[in-house]
Amino acid sequence: MTAPRFDELIHPSTRLSLAATLAAADWVDFAYLKDALSLSDSALSKQLSVLEQAGYVTTERRLDGSRHKVHASLTEAGRVAFDGHVAALRAIVEGPQHAGVSRGAAKAGR
Repeated sequence: MTAPRFDELIHPSTRLSLAATLAAADWVDFAYLKDALSLSDSALSKQLSVLEQAGYVTTERRLDGSRHKVHASLTEAGRVAFDGHVAALRAIVEGPQHAGVSRGAAKAGR
Protein backbone atom coordinates (compact mmCIF):
# COMPACT_ATOMS: atom_id res chain seq x y z
CA MET A 1 0.00 0.00 0.00
CA THR A 2 1.25 3.47 -0.85
CA ALA A 3 1.79 5.88 2.02
CA PRO A 4 -0.47 8.95 1.74
CA ARG A 5 1.53 12.04 0.87
CA PHE A 6 -0.18 15.21 -0.36
CA ASP A 7 1.86 16.72 -3.20
CA GLU A 8 1.37 20.44 -3.89
CA LEU A 9 3.09 20.12 -7.27
CA ILE A 10 0.69 17.46 -8.58
CA HIS A 11 -2.45 18.84 -6.91
CA PRO A 12 -3.52 21.57 -9.39
CA SER A 13 -6.28 20.04 -11.50
CA THR A 14 -4.43 20.23 -14.82
CA ARG A 15 -1.34 18.51 -13.43
CA LEU A 16 -3.41 15.96 -11.54
CA SER A 17 -5.28 15.08 -14.75
CA LEU A 18 -2.01 14.95 -16.66
CA ALA A 19 -0.38 12.67 -14.07
CA ALA A 20 -3.46 10.42 -14.01
CA THR A 21 -3.40 10.07 -17.78
CA LEU A 22 0.33 9.30 -17.78
CA ALA A 23 -0.08 6.82 -14.91
CA ALA A 24 -2.36 4.70 -17.10
CA ALA A 25 0.30 4.02 -19.76
CA ASP A 26 4.02 3.59 -20.31
CA TRP A 27 4.32 6.43 -22.86
CA VAL A 28 1.67 8.87 -24.09
CA ASP A 29 1.76 10.92 -27.28
CA PHE A 30 1.70 14.73 -26.91
CA ALA A 31 -1.23 15.05 -29.33
CA TYR A 32 -3.27 12.55 -27.32
CA LEU A 33 -2.57 14.42 -24.08
CA LYS A 34 -3.48 17.72 -25.70
CA ASP A 35 -6.83 16.38 -26.91
CA ALA A 36 -7.66 14.34 -23.82
CA LEU A 37 -6.98 17.25 -21.47
CA SER A 38 -8.30 19.99 -23.79
CA LEU A 39 -5.08 22.00 -23.54
CA SER A 40 -3.25 24.19 -26.01
CA ASP A 41 0.24 23.18 -27.11
CA SER A 42 1.80 25.88 -24.93
CA ALA A 43 -0.28 25.02 -21.83
CA LEU A 44 0.56 21.33 -22.11
CA SER A 45 4.25 22.08 -22.74
CA LYS A 46 4.34 24.27 -19.63
CA GLN A 47 2.74 21.63 -17.40
CA LEU A 48 5.02 18.90 -18.76
CA SER A 49 8.04 21.14 -18.13
CA VAL A 50 7.03 21.77 -14.51
CA LEU A 51 6.63 18.05 -13.89
CA GLU A 52 9.83 17.25 -15.79
CA GLN A 53 11.85 19.76 -13.75
CA ALA A 54 10.57 18.06 -10.58
CA GLY A 55 11.73 14.69 -11.92
CA TYR A 56 8.16 13.38 -12.21
CA VAL A 57 7.98 13.19 -16.01
CA THR A 58 10.35 12.41 -18.81
CA THR A 59 9.78 13.37 -22.44
CA GLU A 60 11.42 12.23 -25.64
CA ARG A 61 11.14 13.04 -29.30
CA ARG A 62 10.52 10.05 -31.52
CA LEU A 63 10.75 10.01 -35.28
CA ASP A 64 7.45 8.93 -36.80
CA GLY A 65 7.87 8.82 -40.54
CA SER A 66 9.28 12.22 -41.40
CA ARG A 67 7.96 13.96 -38.28
CA HIS A 68 9.20 14.11 -34.73
CA LYS A 69 6.55 13.41 -32.12
CA VAL A 70 6.86 14.11 -28.42
CA HIS A 71 5.99 11.33 -25.99
CA ALA A 72 5.79 11.67 -22.22
CA SER A 73 6.02 9.20 -19.37
CA LEU A 74 5.88 9.30 -15.59
CA THR A 75 9.22 8.51 -13.99
CA GLU A 76 9.40 6.16 -11.01
CA ALA A 77 9.51 9.23 -8.74
CA GLY A 78 6.45 10.58 -10.55
CA ARG A 79 4.53 7.34 -10.04
CA VAL A 80 5.41 7.29 -6.33
CA ALA A 81 4.38 10.95 -5.96
CA PHE A 82 1.12 10.41 -7.88
CA ASP A 83 0.20 7.25 -5.95
CA GLY A 84 0.98 8.99 -2.65
CA HIS A 85 -1.10 12.01 -3.62
CA VAL A 86 -4.06 9.83 -4.63
CA ALA A 87 -3.76 7.95 -1.32
CA ALA A 88 -3.76 11.29 0.56
CA LEU A 89 -6.86 12.45 -1.33
CA ARG A 90 -8.60 9.17 -0.55
CA ALA A 91 -7.77 9.57 3.15
CA ILE A 92 -9.25 13.07 3.09
CA VAL A 93 -12.42 11.92 1.31
CA GLU A 94 -12.88 8.85 3.48
CA GLY A 95 -12.39 10.97 6.58
CA PRO A 96 -12.78 9.61 10.09
CA GLN A 97 -14.48 6.40 8.92
CA HIS A 98 -11.20 5.36 7.34
CA ALA A 99 -9.44 5.81 10.68
CA GLY A 100 -11.96 3.59 12.46
CA VAL A 101 -14.10 6.39 13.94
CA SER A 102 -17.83 5.79 13.72
CA ARG A 103 -20.08 8.33 12.02
CA GLY A 104 -21.90 9.12 15.24
CA ALA A 105 -18.66 9.77 17.11
CA ALA A 106 -17.39 11.98 14.29
CA LYS A 107 -20.61 14.04 14.31
CA ALA A 108 -20.58 14.33 18.10
CA GLY A 109 -17.12 15.88 17.92
CA ARG A 110 -18.31 18.80 15.79
